[in-house]
This record gives sequence, structure tokens and C-alpha cells, in this order.
Amino acid sequence: MIGRLAGTLLRKQPPWLLVDVGGVGYEVEAPMSTIYDLPEEGGAVVLHTHLQVRDDAHLLYGFAREGERQLFRALLKVNGVGAKLALAILSGMSLEEFARCVREQDTAALTRLPGIGRKTAERLLIELRDRLETEAGATELPAEMAGAAAETQSAAAGNDAHGEAVSALITLGYKPPEASRLVTAVDDGESPSETLIRAALKGALKG
Repeated sequence: MIGRLAGTLLRKQPPWLLVDVGGVGYEVEAPMSTIYDLPEEGGAVVLHTHLQVRDDAHLLYGFAREGERQLFRALLKVNGVGAKLALAILSGMSLEEFARCVREQDTAALTRLPGIGRKTAERLLIELRDRLETEAGATELPAEMAGAAAETQSAAAGNDAHGEAVSALITLGYKPPEASRLVTAVDDGESPSETLIRAALKGALKG
């Protein structure tokens, strides 16, 4: 089991990362909550990781905080929730916001996230209500949230940033027209892709 990576961030193409650890490049998929907190390419990173072993692949997921990894693992235990949906939840709302949804049994907020219908939202709230504090570290949350990893160019402003933001939202589960609409609504023509993704996800959460 690979539980932690400490190395150099070689590539950041949301939601994918390439991290060099002792000359070995690890492809890692991460939620946007983690990607927002990462340094520029070439910087040092430390990620808490979860390794998922399948018949056809070994998939590595990375998180900036232990609480994110614990919530990811708790979500995977819920019937019908896979890694893609768990990442979409962590990308669409902070740990604090998710904890509030569970405390208040707020299905409406969860159904605004891609891939979550009312029945799935209700199942999430019921199954996580009693164990959120122990599994997701909800009592220790700070005030702020601190495609394959193929050869791609670094994020840039303008149309490249727009396209990368749309692509990231599609990877998180949004349908292409919806992803395009969300990004277009916040695109000022100058912001980098990560800023556009953050703004688009906030807009989606507000409905």
C-alpha cells in the first residue's frame, strides 16, 4: 500500500498530477480541493495517498490533508459510490460544507453535484451521519481548505485555460454542455484554469 508521497510536482493537469519521487514518476488523481493548494510545477509536494487495486489497473489518489483522504475512504464504503463520484464530492464542496450537509441532512446541496441523484444523496447522508466525525476528522477542520496524465502543456490563460477547465469538469462527471456553460459563465479571459474551475464549481453548488 502506498500511503504517502513526498517529492517534486512535475505536472499539474487537473485532476491529474505527476509527482517525481526519487526518479520515479507517480501518476496521481486528486480532487480540486487538493489541487488548489499545490505549488507551481517544480515545487515540493507531500500527498496522503490511497491506492486502489483493480484487475486492469492500480490507481493512486492523492490528498493534501489527511481529513480529505479519510472522507474519500468513507465515501467509498457507501453503496453505489465509486472513486470518480467521491472525487467529485471533494472537488465540489469543502470538508466543512460536506459536514454541514450531513448534520443538516441537506440533500438539495448534494444533488447539485454531478452524478448525485436524490436517492444517492439520501443514502450518503444516512450512512455517513453517525461516523462522519470519526472517519472524516470533522471536529478538527481548519477554517480554510488549505484523463490520464498524458503529455500536455502547462496551464495558460485565455482559450487554453477555458478548455482545460471544461475538460476538468467533464472528468469530474459534468456533462460537456453543462461544463462548458459553467466555465463560460465565470471566464474573464485572463484567469488560469484552476481559478476558472474553482469559480465554476462554486457556481454549480449554488445552483
